[in-house]
Amino acid sequence: MTRPNFLDRNQDVISVSSLNRMARDLLEAGIPPVWIGGEISNLTLAASGHGYFSLKDGGAQVRCVMFRHKLAVLPFRPQEGMQVELRGQVTLYEARGEFQINVGEMRAAGLGRLYEAFERLKARLQAEGLFDSSRKRELPAHPAAIGIVTSPAAAALRDVVSTLRRRMPGIPLILYPAQVQGEGSAQQIAKAIQTAGERREADVLIICRGGGSIEDLWAFNEEIVARAVAACPIPTVSGVGHETDFTICDFVADRRAPTPTAAAELVSPNREHLAIQLEQTKRALERALGRLLTDKTQQLDFLGRRLTHPGSKLQAQRDKLGALSQGLRQRVHAVFDQGRWRLQLAASRLTHHQPDLAAQSQRLQQQQARLQRARDRLLERRSRQLAQLSATLTAFNPEAVLARGYAIVQKRNGQAVKNPAELQDHETVTLRLAEGSTEARIEHPQGVQPELPF
Repeated sequence: MTRPNFLDRNQDVISVSSLNRMARDLLEAGIPPVWIGGEISNLTLAASGHGYFSLKDGGAQVRCVMFRHKLAVLPFRPQEGMQVELRGQVTLYEARGEFQINVGEMRAAGLGRLYEAFERLKARLQAEGLFDSSRKRELPAHPAAIGIVTSPAAAALRDVVSTLRRRMPGIPLILYPAQVQGEGSAQQIAKAIQTAGERREADVLIICRGGGSIEDLWAFNEEIVARAVAACPIPTVSGVGHETDFTICDFVADRRAPTPTAAAELVSPNREHLAIQLEQTKRALERALGRLLTDKTQQLDFLGRRLTHPGSKLQAQRDKLGALSQGLRQRVHAVFDQGRWRLQLAASRLTHHQPDLAAQSQRLQQQQARLQRARDRLLERRSRQLAQLSATLTAFNPEAVLARGYAIVQKRNGQAVKNPAELQDHETVTLRLAEGSTEARIEHPQGVQPELPF
């Protein structure tokens, strides 16, 4: 950037806004973001969520602004007179021409060394791949036992146990006690994690403690704890501090929970939710089974209509025969009853109109005698007529004529010759006699003169 020469009288006159903008650009380009330590004074937390204050020391002060999205993620609430270390962009507020710092990060004073150690270890372990998502394991949906690494006197243990007993009281809990704050606490935590991994008594392991300052939580930022968590064969859940607290243990564990209570909720199924899911699954199964049974019943009915057991057919025929037999018996009884009734009626009428049998028998005998006499007379008359006809027939019988010496002349075709004119000269005829027949030759029939020799 070319700097203006303010001693040049021929230089164009610039506005205040331009000047302040140039000053801002110079400050932002010339001074990189740095960590600055001092005391908060004149703190104002505006309704918009932004924070305005001055950072001062024994010899000077500078205006600072921390915008809402940065202020909201601070693990503590800034207060008047608090010693802090902040990192931000040195700039100029153009509207007022005020030199200020736009704060991006803030921490309590004296913690710079811890933060630097935290960041160094975090970067080194991340480079080794201990934070990679590929090595993260899934938590068991229904653990048979849950292990807890914390202090027996910690309030976090009571919160975890209370939550687990409320959600799923039937799951056994195994405590691996360890000091979670102070000298030697990191070694105890690592040892408890190692013991849980060796015993394999639990299906998932909760590593937890309540909230506190960075110094209070520092045991969970030690490399020995990170290595123990990474080497643990059991899926791990880190529930250290409050939601805004982050430790190295959180990054290495398979899952990070914002609080110990949340860690207990992550590793345990909800009994009420399971009951609801079980009831829903039960109803779904009942509906599915109902539909299946309906379908199979319809198929069975369809097949049953197509395939009839022989015993069923026999039973049906037996039933039909029984029904017909019953109907026949009823019909016979009805016919018998009707016949009996008609017989009784006829008997009643016969009794009422009973004839004189003796007189009828006498008349019958008389009629029989007359019929016999008439029959005899008829037979006698018919016999005489038959005799007469027989005699007449005998008289006209050709056989009788032949017996008296006559013959019947017949042509070859069997026709009887009645007139000599029917015959031809030299024609052969048959002469039928009483006792056989013979042939004859006609030499000169009637009307044909024989030829005389010369």
